[in-house]
Amino acid sequence: MLWSVNKKAETSAGNVVWGSAGSGPPLVLAHGWPWSSFIWHRVLLSLSHGYSVYWYDMPGYGRSEKKEGQATGIDVQAKVFAEMLAIWDIDRPTVWAHDLSGAVALRAHLLDGVAFTNLILMNCVALSPWGSEFFDHVGRHLDAFRPLPHHIHAAIVEAYIRSALVGEIAETDLHELVLPWMSPEGQVSFYNQFAEADQALTRAFEPKLGDIDCPVTLIWGEKDPWIPLERGRALAAKIGVPLHHLPDAGHLPPLEAPRELLDALIAIPDTLPELKGM
Repeated sequence: MLWSVNKKAETSAGNVVWGSAGSGPPLVLAHGWPWSSFIWHRVLLSLSHGYSVYWYDMPGYGRSEKKEGQATGIDVQAKVFAEMLAIWDIDRPTVWAHDLSGAVALRAHLLDGVAFTNLILMNCVALSPWGSEFFDHVGRHLDAFRPLPHHIHAAIVEAYIRSALVGEIAETDLHELVLPWMSPEGQVSFYNQFAEADQALTRAFEPKLGDIDCPVTLIWGEKDPWIPLERGRALAAKIGVPLHHLPDAGHLPPLEAPRELLDALIAIPDTLPELKGM
């Protein structure tokens, strides 16, 4: 497996683990909630044939630092995103952002002036209101969820992750997605993400969505149970770009349909141009 997070960086929100591979123009892969950079492991090899690929686990996620009272909202993650670009010493990367990191990348670009060469948004959080029914329910009843016994918490996390999918993924992949939330600090951080959710942080950049200063590709798993296709269409209209569909994918295309996802992106003009013809 090409994926690993064997490097560490100190950021304003805590220690962050990261990895890189390949050579060529910089491509940054940004994961969302409740995921980690592991979601990209099935597309990394292909991407590394044309790009210097960088990935990291956001603070509070994956194998990065998790601690009591840690701030991990979209505004914090946008700041960390810019810090990671500085740590990597890369300018104007292509950015591929999934789920919550769509909002992170958009906030960094539209409000903080971080420049991109291209932006790929996939099944992303961007427009209010956002969040599944479960996400909203937990957010309103955090005091009931935070003290849950570990075995009940574990069952909730696995069921929640499965609810994002429309087909089966490898059990080893499912295990790696669940694992970061199973430690005591992981359980604390899992529910902290619900507490940190603030839709004002996406409303702040919504009026600027037509002002993105780089080419944008918007691609969506057509059967997404969490952020339905209609939300993708609304986002496409606000940005002023077409919406590309993946017919048999849910919320997690890089694990549900990695080959189809890459083929679709490579076929779109000016998207991942370094891979065309390979």
